[in-house]
Amino acid sequence: MSEEVLTRVEDGVLIITMNRAEARNAMTKAMAEGISAELDRLDAEAALRCAILTGAGGTFCSGMDLKGFLRGEIPVAGDRGFGGLTSYSPKKPVIAAVEGYALAGGLELAIGCDLIVAHKDAKFGIPEPKRGLVAAGGGVVRLPRMIPRVVAMELALTGDPILAPRAYELGLINAVTDGPALDGALALAGRIAECGPLAVIASKAVIRDSWLWPDSEINTLQAPYISAVFTSEDAREGATAFAQKRKPEWQGK
Repeated sequence: MSEEVLTRVEDGVLIITMNRAEARNAMTKAMAEGISAELDRLDAEAALRCAILTGAGGTFCSGMDLKGFLRGEIPVAGDRGFGGLTSYSPKKPVIAAVEGYALAGGLELAIGCDLIVAHKDAKFGIPEPKRGLVAAGGGVVRLPRMIPRVVAMELALTGDPILAPRAYELGLINAVTDGPALDGALALAGRIAECGPLAVIASKAVIRDSWLWPDSEINTLQAPYISAVFTSEDAREGATAFAQKRKPEWQGK
């Protein structure tokens, strides 16, 4: 594992830290491949319930490493996109814990996660036009799906950032913190971990994949995602624990 990506596990949560603080965690190919490898670990290890992606040194990610770009390096991992995440989604949830800057590819990385918790002073933006580039890692495609189109257009055409409270008002992020964003993300991860793991995986998959499902086919299309959940041991355990007024003991099967 590259030293550009650090990991630790806390209460079933895999914490992935981008570790190029001196470069505001600008994304390199090695970092992208490291993140991609950790997302594989997330799905492979049953004890891991979700992941948090964050950055060292008070910054989430300032985008692509431009020095590397000038050398011909593109910070992607195979077909998984920028940072090993913008064109890929693991089965289990990933929370972005954002401090400082989430700009350019850094914003695309954040919105490639499933949930976002940010410090109140964090900044979000796609300044690519200011450098003669386009936010091609999902910025100009995903943002209009997540926030009002006219606001996404303004961000894409001016390159100007917005602060976390404004991003929260727009529905772009889940929570704004006064203290460390990682603490807020861990609290959110703990709430996720209280739920049945099979149900969490299936729920994420349906929300992720159902953007363009016709209303008339929703039940048919979601059935393969959820049918096994309703016949699982966890489903019986959830109902039994409710009846017995105790905390469920999930088995993930």
